[in-house]
Amino acid sequence: MRYLLTLRYLGTAYHGWQVQDNARAIQPIIQDALCEMFPQRPGVTGCSRTDAGVHANMYCCHFDSDLIRDPYGVVCAVNRRLPNDIAATACRVVPNDFHARYSVKAKEYVYVIYNGAHRDPFYHGRAYHYRFPLRVEAMDRAARDFVGTHDFSAFCAERAKEGDKTRTVMNARVERQGDLVRFTVTADGFLYNMVRIMVGTLLRVSEGKIPPDGIPAIVQSRRRKNAGPTAPAEGLYLNRVFYE
Repeated sequence: MRYLLTLRYLGTAYHGWQVQDNARAIQPIIQDALCEMFPQRPGVTGCSRTDAGVHANMYCCHFDSDLIRDPYGVVCAVNRRLPNDIAATACRVVPNDFHARYSVKAKEYVYVIYNGAHRDPFYHGRAYHYRFPLRVEAMDRAARDFVGTHDFSAFCAERAKEGDKTRTVMNARVERQGDLVRFTVTADGFLYNMVRIMVGTLLRVSEGKIPPDGIPAIVQSRRRKNAGPTAPAEGLYLNRVFYE
């Protein structure tokens, strides 16, 4: 049987999802937690790799087992063994051809900026503290030019693997709620550091270093140096994963 497990986690203490030799990752912690109900320690396949320090409001992974278990019981058992910064929220049985990564139709990321004048310890590690005034309307205007099917080479880390860098962005917007500014973007896929580079570019728009209508030219250039810097990881959340 194939099970789909849904998680939430704070990524501050972890070097991303993927198991690593010399760093603490989330994947092996989930495998260990599953051992209470699945003694053979099933392999776990995630919907995405996340960078060190990145969070998830919704993260999906699948695993296989010959054992039949009640999905609700799986959630309860896993949560008993997970640390406080990771939680299972749901589990269900899925078809054997379902794949947590390759069956994804779209993902939504949210980047959170704490725009207060002074640092707030309650947002430490959970939002990027940017203390200068933000021109949110200009950032939102610029963000909407990400929408569409484009080659996003300019918004991809230079050390990323070669390959097709065309992605379709369905939605991109910037909104303010008090001292919090959120960039939300939905796409059929994302390149390495793509969202964080988008945010760094939008901050350059706010600073007046890139015009609000400058995004199309940057996209068309396909050159990383024309986009803004890579924003810090702590503000980034995988927010939703969409399946058929």
